[in-house]
Amino acid sequence: MAFDEVSLRWTAQLIVSPPNFTPDLPGDKITLPQSALEQLLAAAPLQDTASPGSARSLTTAFDPYNPYTFATESQARDRAVERQHQLPQPLTFRIVNPQNDRVVYAGIREFSSRENEIGLSYFLRCALGLDIPRSSSTGGAATSATSEQSSFATVTIHAQQLPKGTYVRLRPLAAGYDPEDWKALLERVLRDNYTTLTVGEVLIAVSGQGEPFRFLVDRVEPEGPGICVVDTDLEVDIVALTEDQAKETLQKRLEKSSRTLDNKTGTSSGGELHVSRSVTGQVAPGGYVDYELSSWDRGQILEICVEGVGNADIYVFASPFSARQRNRPRADEHVFGDFAVRRSRRLRIQPTNIELEGTDALYISVHALTSNVPPTEGSETPVPYKIQILDCSTIEEDRSISREDLSNREPADVQCNNCRQWVPQRTLVLHENFCLRNNVFCSQCQNVFQKRSPEWHDHWHCPHDSCYGNSLSEKQKHNEIFHTEHSCRACGYQAPSLPRLAQHQVLVSGLTPHELVDGGRTTECHLCNKIVRMRGMRTHLRHHDLERLSRPTPRICLNKNCGRIVDGRGTQSANHLGLCSICFGPLYVDTYDPEGKALRRRFERRYLSQMMSGCGKSWCQNEYCKTGKLARKPSEPCNLMQGDKPNHAPFYLCTDQVSQQRRALAESLAAASFAAEEKSWDLAWCVAAVEACAGDPERSREWLEKWAPARGEDSSTLA
Repeated sequence: MAFDEVSLRWTAQLIVSPPNFTPDLPGDKITLPQSALEQLLAAAPLQDTASPGSARSLTTAFDPYNPYTFATESQARDRAVERQHQLPQPLTFRIVNPQNDRVVYAGIREFSSRENEIGLSYFLRCALGLDIPRSSSTGGAATSATSEQSSFATVTIHAQQLPKGTYVRLRPLAAGYDPEDWKALLERVLRDNYTTLTVGEVLIAVSGQGEPFRFLVDRVEPEGPGICVVDTDLEVDIVALTEDQAKETLQKRLEKSSRTLDNKTGTSSGGELHVSRSVTGQVAPGGYVDYELSSWDRGQILEICVEGVGNADIYVFASPFSARQRNRPRADEHVFGDFAVRRSRRLRIQPTNIELEGTDALYISVHALTSNVPPTEGSETPVPYKIQILDCSTIEEDRSISREDLSNREPADVQCNNCRQWVPQRTLVLHENFCLRNNVFCSQCQNVFQKRSPEWHDHWHCPHDSCYGNSLSEKQKHNEIFHTEHSCRACGYQAPSLPRLAQHQVLVSGLTPHELVDGGRTTECHLCNKIVRMRGMRTHLRHHDLERLSRPTPRICLNKNCGRIVDGRGTQSANHLGLCSICFGPLYVDTYDPEGKALRRRFERRYLSQMMSGCGKSWCQNEYCKTGKLARKPSEPCNLMQGDKPNHAPFYLCTDQVSQQRRALAESLAAASFAAEEKSWDLAWCVAAVEACAGDPERSREWLEKWAPARGEDSSTLA
């Protein structure tokens, strides 16, 4: 139901409530007293609320041949229609500060404030010039005076409906903004916090890492002082405030992307990784280096090894890049991670892991934790590391080498009861005397330490799990990672540990708890490129599967040398014969031929011309053509238009080179898929794929995977 600007008229002067009465109001939300709701309902326009069909229904006593029953039915319809006061949705207001004439638009949160008072969010108080400084250097008297003045401030509020916005232009107030996903950030902020946008005001968006971004609302469409952003498709443009700011932003992004090992104060730029090839780099404390593994043997075990230099705290995380997971791995959002307390980190990924299903690539990130110790000179320098990816064969070779090392001991060797080391029998007494005086054995972790070493002095075992370490800093980091609560910045979920928080924030097809709150974010479907909400991605992909399995098999041209699909848009005769419009075009004559005798004669002349003179094209492979006969031997004779079912007989007509090549490619794709015995497609689908992908073999195989049902596959396989 649409409302114009004059459909609801209501104005009031209210006192602004103190900030401590409205601490949780987000964005442009306000609270009004209960009496304001009663006044708004009284001022709202009357609307007909008759039930559907009640005005059109007729009573059983209605007689179309009796003129008196018409008046009775009209009175009955008037009684059935009721008129009620209805408020527009959403309800928006125009707020004016009479002291400085500042104006801002707002949306209602609830009618729960005290009588004759209005609750304003922090954003609205700043926009109206009523914000209270959080700290003051002038003393407590000035602060209390400001609070008292703000508490008794009066604003004028008008009920005013704003048009649905279609466009907004935002200008960042600082340079260098480069969040990973502008679209998702603004969608979440506007959806959760704002009903309106006012031209000239500052929009504050807080990222998932807690970093605030400030934007000036510069222009809106439809043009006016403000727009409504609820239940509308809003196009957003982010434009630099000035030319100097645009240059500075570009410079910062280029500097961030161009950091290499030559820059001693920066972080490596990352890049692409390959199996069995080691890569060295460096990462600043608190930073990430992102890598990508695009190709590997999907049937082998992958092991990602990262080793830092010295006592560096280097961690490695990995996430598959697929339709369900598209974010770079981070400490609080990853699929595979290693938080173990050791200098080298290893991630082992099994090929049967469900997370790798439908994966296009594997994202890998190297991270250096920020220490809680105050930084000293040189402590914030980048940490060198080495990363290498091993497959199953390389891992087995390493194991075989280690087994050979263990088998090198002599048969006469015996094991020391203290340090568990194998020593010769003749020196066992001397070894035990020295070992018992200097070494100590930990029965929990089976490690040996020197009694007076700092490692043994600071050796610890976690009482909650099986982790252990040799320094107090390692114990502190372990407790911070595994035994300290971490909150999700997006939804406020309290995770008992950092790995649990990462599991919570990963976006997978099964809708994690994070998606239940933040599933309104949208992403692009990799099949149809449409924008789909994340919580509905599984249903959207299932619709693609149902559509794929329900598609009818395409009809290919009955010309054995043609690689086109008969789309049904050709002439009636061409569709009747099963030929495409290109192959039937030279045979078409606009004459009356109900029995098809003239058409048969044209086919006969075409065949005689092909077999006696040839088409003269060197690339022709038609076995019923004199030119193509040199390259191919004729097979069985052509059964041209047998009986009353001419569309069941194949034709052997010369065609163009592109169509002939596509037909050969489609036949090879069909034969290769049938030989693979995993997924095979009929020739008709292979012809359709080659035609849709313009003869590209790789794209044709991808098209078959996405859009063509395989042999023996139907809708029951999705159950």
